[in-house]
Amino acid sequence: MTMTYGQYLRVPELLDLQHPLSGGKDHDETLFIIIHQVYELWFKQQIHEARFLQRALENGDDPTAASTLKRMLTILKTMVGQIDVLETMSPVSFLSFRSLLSNASGFQSVQFRQFEFILGNRKAAAAERYPQGSAERAGLVSGLQEFTLWQSFLRRLVRGGFSIPAPLLAAPLQELPQSDPQLQEVLLEIYHKHPHERGLCELLVDLDEGIQEWRYRHVKMVERTIGARMGTGGSPGAAYLRATLFTPLFTDLWTIRDRI
Repeated sequence: MTMTYGQYLRVPELLDLQHPLSGGKDHDETLFIIIHQVYELWFKQQIHEARFLQRALENGDDPTAASTLKRMLTILKTMVGQIDVLETMSPVSFLSFRSLLSNASGFQSVQFRQFEFILGNRKAAAAERYPQGSAERAGLVSGLQEFTLWQSFLRRLVRGGFSIPAPLLAAPLQELPQSDPQLQEVLLEIYHKHPHERGLCELLVDLDEGIQEWRYRHVKMVERTIGARMGTGGSPGAAYLRATLFTPLFTDLWTIRDRI
């Protein structure tokens, strides 16, 4: 059986997924749809990579973990770059079709929530925003019962003979971890005496910084497009996005910086 490029990638189906509600009247609506559909594809890939990364860390496969982290960082750069494309759309152009979005909002992206949950930025309330009995809500609730990427890294350190505080590994974290002085001492030892593990730590810092960069570019894009207006679907818009800035995922890797 032969397979064509279009069949393998399902190109006809893919190209049939863009249906501007303006009926083509607003030229930039097609760009808006495609950019956000591509974001959803990148979220899917980042979730795929993050879970693969966790398995590599849990299995002590450091080369695979490092290469996966580097791939995720490269994808993040692409995600940030897409904002440059979106910013070619003027505020006037966006506002011409914004009302057609009705209650739809990027705030509702369940895949981005799933990615955040894996990274450790999780709150049960995020799942409760989706309807009871929905697949989206069930998936997020299930995600709360899984160990975070940070915990997988800590488990890798345990495999390497490092003494990690038991409470950090006893159960899946339900929110971003608070600073842990005992863990910080372990990380300081790693930075001074264990260059291999230090390299993994620095890749995690790169990932954390990359997520923060994406958030910053996202909020600036929203501000230049809709200003201080409420977001679509009644979401808080730029005000909410600003509140998420500069909140690290891997707190202790940042806290130790003034002691290294």
